[in-house]
Amino acid sequence: MPDLFDLGRIGAGLPVADTIDRLPSLLAGHRTLVVQAPPGTGKTTLVPPALHNHTGGKVLVTAPRRVAVRAAARRLAHLDGSQLGERVGFTVRGEHHPGSLVEFMTPGVLLRRLMSDPELPGVAAVAVDEVHERQLDTDLVLGMLLELVQLREDLTVAAMSATLDVEKFSSLMDAPVLDTPAVTHPLTIRYAPHPGRAGGTREFLDHLAAQAVGHDDSVLVFVPGVREVEHVLSRIPGALPLHGSLSAAEQDAALTPTDRPRVIVATSIAESSLTVPGVRVVVDSGLSRVPRRDATRDMTGLVTVSAAQSTVDQRAGRAGREGPGTVIRAYTQADYQQFRPHITPEIATSDLTQAALTLAVWGTPRGVGLPLADAPPSPALDAAETVLRGIGAVSDSGEATELGRQLAAMPVDPRLGRALVECGPAAAGVVAVLADSPRGDIARSTAPKREVARLRRLVRGGTGESDPGVVTALAFPSRVARRIGDEYLLAGGTRAVLPGDLGLTGAEWLAVAEVTRSGGTSREGRAGATIRAAARLTEEQAREAVGDTSEILATVAGGRVRGRRVVRIGAIELSSTPVQVPPAEAAAALAATVAREGLGMFRFSEAAQNLRDRLSYLHQQVGAPWPDVESADPMLWLGPELDRIARGTPIGRVDMHPALQRLLPWPEASRLDELAPERLKVPSGNRHRVDYSTGRPVVSVKLQECFGLASSPELAGMPVLFHLLSPAGRPLAVTDDLASFWSGPYAQVRAEMRGRYPRHPWPEDPWTAPATARTKRRS
Repeated sequence: MPDLFDLGRIGAGLPVADTIDRLPSLLAGHRTLVVQAPPGTGKTTLVPPALHNHTGGKVLVTAPRRVAVRAAARRLAHLDGSQLGERVGFTVRGEHHPGSLVEFMTPGVLLRRLMSDPELPGVAAVAVDEVHERQLDTDLVLGMLLELVQLREDLTVAAMSATLDVEKFSSLMDAPVLDTPAVTHPLTIRYAPHPGRAGGTREFLDHLAAQAVGHDDSVLVFVPGVREVEHVLSRIPGALPLHGSLSAAEQDAALTPTDRPRVIVATSIAESSLTVPGVRVVVDSGLSRVPRRDATRDMTGLVTVSAAQSTVDQRAGRAGREGPGTVIRAYTQADYQQFRPHITPEIATSDLTQAALTLAVWGTPRGVGLPLADAPPSPALDAAETVLRGIGAVSDSGEATELGRQLAAMPVDPRLGRALVECGPAAAGVVAVLADSPRGDIARSTAPKREVARLRRLVRGGTGESDPGVVTALAFPSRVARRIGDEYLLAGGTRAVLPGDLGLTGAEWLAVAEVTRSGGTSREGRAGATIRAAARLTEEQAREAVGDTSEILATVAGGRVRGRRVVRIGAIELSSTPVQVPPAEAAAALAATVAREGLGMFRFSEAAQNLRDRLSYLHQQVGAPWPDVESADPMLWLGPELDRIARGTPIGRVDMHPALQRLLPWPEASRLDELAPERLKVPSGNRHRVDYSTGRPVVSVKLQECFGLASSPELAGMPVLFHLLSPAGRPLAVTDDLASFWSGPYAQVRAEMRGRYPRHPWPEDPWTAPATARTKRRS
């Protein structure tokens, strides 16, 4: 048939060609398939046309990066002998070449296509490539397709990977496995560690450059990010870059075969998605740049970490594609052993705002019921839904609103989409800059005209606002920042420093587009952050874009309630003026102070303190319903006292005894004197105060008053601890075991005390002697 691919010609020399004939039989009883094939074996090239030949319909293929999408489509079209855009095409942001049989695209493009037309009409199969990288969009696409395949009996879904966790994905998809063994040449692995690796220092990057020169074969250097690529390039004349921010022509320069040895410096883009021809030497930094969410400071950014073992193994494999190769690892073998085995899924570490909106629009809020490889963490989902509710994208129940559906269809973060919708086409230029990981002054940055025009076409109307600061503030209100000393305080509460090379030095107000964690701490001990991109803003613009709040804050000082009216933009204080605190607010402030600082602000009379100690003791010994005085809600038992203080009564004049009586549980309060009596009767007939302040009942009493008492009484299950005193009131013994005391230590006490206090009884037999508080003459 004329619309079939010639798999023999396309797969010539590719290892996957030896196993691709198994694909039809594996899919005979299934509509899902797992394809495991190491990098360079040809799975991305051969599996899509094989799926078309099997299903007879159009095949969509996702790859995580635009450069990989373009390269894969061009290669397949070339091997097929057709023009790009005819039988084979691709779609990435801002570029579309239709393909009638196979179309490559990024996962983000397919996500938006699924949300606009969930049944994917006209599509017979979808291949999700590089699922082992565990990128967020890829995980979401796979989960949505697995749900769709249950509804469409004519749809086939394949997951392809270089280092797939076969068991996990085969079980998730209920799919057979098409496995292609690795065909690699011998590798010589050398370790060349450098002490600056942990900090990614310039010296470490210079070390990588030195390791890359002097070879007779082409060299591929792996570094974590674009900044590192540029630094290493500056040390190696003629070296070529390879990363996602390059133009298509610049990327093609690194991917085009050549007869001469060359050095290519790449980010993770070259780990598995692309084949870089001619490479026989790999220099590996052992570092990866991955997304991490900082919930405390409301920041998500890329951080540099040690790569996973599976990642550095893939990098090493690049040297053994075409013949024996050499791998130079800029770390120790012990470091390698400490690397985590597999990549951490992005869904576990990333900001989930866009993902949460995607899930809501798909009809599975929070991913409930969706077959995802890993469930999204609840705290990150909670934070994402808070943002989405704030911009009106989801309802309180988590369902997508009409605005949310509009934002989900846009090729930008929902927060940027909201700013674009509110401002209209005039903001397209700023939004395009913000969507492309900006650096420096947003006002001085520009985006490709094609991307700006595309965003303009998405909206109509709006306020017409185009000021970079206002647009950025509307998108990221929690990142509006004010200069305080040599730092900036963001509305979200984070403190950050502003590098001098951004061109924004001296700005009083900023709308921050990018802020990343930094290693140090601020002057006030908070964890540090660094502003990477921002635009100037005025206070008036900040108030208008974000809104301010005015509240009366009451504090307790000097035994009185004092108040100030504070106007803020988030955590940024604009003004603070003294005001009279209304009684209701004053009482609430007092209650908050008590809840925060405890009862130390109050003066307790002897009776009040004794009742407080007794209640605490019973809570400790018996539990409910006896209350925990220290943590009881102040508004439930201190209401009248708080009201008196709020109306001007000094704290020191408030009697706490009536308040504590309100805490007594009824009817159990009738047993208070039985379980924890205020006084204890001893054999002399006197009643002595019981001290509960130490957490157990203590009675201080003259030794002679306890003659004949064989054992300590128990109060709420705990024996009384007796402090036995001399006639002068000095301690002689401490015991809760009177029987042992009378039988032993008492004899020594008697011998020492009878001569000192001859007028007081010191009988040889304390068991039968009459207890007394008097002297011999008066007894």
